[in-house]
Amino acid sequence: MGVLGVLTAGGDCPGLNAVVRGVVSRAIERDTEVVGLSDGWEGLMRDRTVRLDRNAVRGILGRGGTMLGTSRMDPYVHGEGLASCQSTISRNGIDRLIVIGGDGTLRSAMRLANEGLNVIGVPKTIDNDIAGTDTTFGFATAVQIATDAIDRLATTAEAHNRVIVVEVMGRTKGWIATHAGIAGGADYILIPEIEYDIAQVADVLRKRHRGGHRYSIVVVAEGVPAPEGHEPLDLKKDAFGFERLGGVGYQVADAIEHLTQFETRVSVLGHIQRGGTPCASDRVLATRLGVAAADMAIEGLTNVMAAVRSTEIVPVPLEVATGGIRGVPAELYATAATFFG
Repeated sequence: MGVLGVLTAGGDCPGLNAVVRGVVSRAIERDTEVVGLSDGWEGLMRDRTVRLDRNAVRGILGRGGTMLGTSRMDPYVHGEGLASCQSTISRNGIDRLIVIGGDGTLRSAMRLANEGLNVIGVPKTIDNDIAGTDTTFGFATAVQIATDAIDRLATTAEAHNRVIVVEVMGRTKGWIATHAGIAGGADYILIPEIEYDIAQVADVLRKRHRGGHRYSIVVVAEGVPAPEGHEPLDLKKDAFGFERLGGVGYQVADAIEHLTQFETRVSVLGHIQRGGTPCASDRVLATRLGVAAADMAIEGLTNVMAAVRSTEIVPVPLEVATGGIRGVPAELYATAATFFG
């Protein structure tokens, strides 16, 4: 057997180092050499590599970010696909590759697999929106960070009798907003999957005030559309063609203040949700995914993703994983809506 390559691509996420540690430790245990590709696809395209052994991954389990680095470079956006990577693959003896990334990264991984490279994917995103898996590592940490922020913002909102709009990440889906909103006791949650009427939101907040609760917390997922009466935000796009979301919370706050005359402030949590130490459950999940991905690669599987199904880690075709974006079920949002107001 040749060398097992591993890379982390796209946005960073709590738990990336735990996955790398799992991959390397299992591969070494099974007498397989591992080479890390630095800065995501850029390392594979430009032959920026580092040999990895057990000593290289000691002490990284709880570390945020990624020891391998990441970038927005992509072999199909900035190169000629597999041909752009072939010299690195040949020079380092790589005959299989573990790709840790989100939906954009996994789509490129599938294209490489279709060109003949043996590829195993690992689902990485705080957004929890990758199809084919019940959950992704990094999500639990992001939810905890957002929940802690909501808890803190609620106390200052209460002290000053304000409405505070908390904008969280999640791209085009509302997993973080829904879970953090439930955990933090939000008084309203807006997510892209569910259409909203800003006038109804205002009615709920007015009702709270009439009942003696003169503060409110509204959690807004960054991907929700602008409220009625506001123009859509002019958003730039990244290298994958995805819009750089953020800022709709200010539009929601402006609409709420206009309709209710309640003082309304905004807190955009942003990249704080992606940084720092992964929580315990993400460390465990990331470790399991890394070990399972190494096993799949060594056993000759390709064009699959290590996915969470119930309590098991199983291979799922990359075609399934990249076939759509997984959204919040209506029944989960209905649970959250029980507590609105």
